[in-house]
Amino acid sequence: MRFIDEYRDPELTAQMINLIKQSSVKSINLMEVCGGHTMVIHKFGIIDLLPKNIRLVSGPGCPVCVTDKRYIDQSIAYSRLPNVMITTYGDLIRVPGSTSSLEKEKAKGADIRIVYSSTDALDLAKTNPQKNVIFLGIGFETTSPSSAYIVRQAYQNKIQNFFLYSAHKVMPPALKLLAEGEVKINGLICPGHVSTITGSEIYEPLVADNAIACVVCGFEPLDILQSIFMLVRQIEKDEAKVEIQYTRAVKPEGNAIAQNLLHEVFEERDDWWRGFGVIPRSGQKIRQKYGRFDAEEYFDVEVEETKIDYGCICGEILKGLKIPNECSLFRKNCHPANPIGACMVSSEGACHAFYKYGKLNQ
Repeated sequence: MRFIDEYRDPELTAQMINLIKQSSVKSINLMEVCGGHTMVIHKFGIIDLLPKNIRLVSGPGCPVCVTDKRYIDQSIAYSRLPNVMITTYGDLIRVPGSTSSLEKEKAKGADIRIVYSSTDALDLAKTNPQKNVIFLGIGFETTSPSSAYIVRQAYQNKIQNFFLYSAHKVMPPALKLLAEGEVKINGLICPGHVSTITGSEIYEPLVADNAIACVVCGFEPLDILQSIFMLVRQIEKDEAKVEIQYTRAVKPEGNAIAQNLLHEVFEERDDWWRGFGVIPRSGQKIRQKYGRFDAEEYFDVEVEETKIDYGCICGEILKGLKIPNECSLFRKNCHPANPIGACMVSSEGACHAFYKYGKLNQ
């Protein structure tokens, strides 16, 4: 188990916690903006290991959670069209729309398939020429390159029955909004997988404009603790900058091949984020060259009016304003078997992590 055990070593963990405590004096708010980090923080009880003056807050790092209900409602409308097959990653199928979900539509007979990769969706289009296959593309810069790849493959191979419905998003506009929001954030635990594509340079404007400490972080417990130590050290010295803890995977310049592919297939647009509303230039729309594969351009559907989930505070949780146990529905009406909001659906959602790993009296 080399390269796993090293990042979970109890002795090293104790040493890192002591370093954090010795370096920490100020009252500090740190936000993680990756669902993978949220899960690790709660699974390994990292919050309980930190001194009381350091507060960890979950942000909009879960792709399923930030996908707006309008997108779910439109996906449901597509699923009701004749000769349409919806392909999607597993978590999205359970996210509630205004009056239904993809899971419920599948139970009623809609052709909805769970896929494990975007190429699976393209393969289904090839083997089912009588169907219009729509892939529900969600996620940040981590998953959008794979969606861009299959759109280009469909174009090059002249596959006429494949379409992408894009809810792909980019991180920087949301991070800027958070930096200027109601919660005073001193430091960001920056997403590791996103940064393998974008590089760490995308966080430089946050440091320049908002003086927020940024550390790109890996996904093991000691990665998290080391990143917290690096952030504390910056904040205590008033030296906000961008650092990479996850050096085994992330470079400042990122992955140029993936970046070029994204730029070739997608262009920026204003987009909806759950809890935030429309964030300018935060979404990824298919460029005109590949417009033939854009589900929004090809299919004309009537989408029901979006309904609000009264009592659900998923939006406030994503902005760092509240934590899950402050929701009146948490562990009562809303739980993994009956999710009211998207934050309870995904294994990377803050509500799901609190429910699975949190203390009952939290």
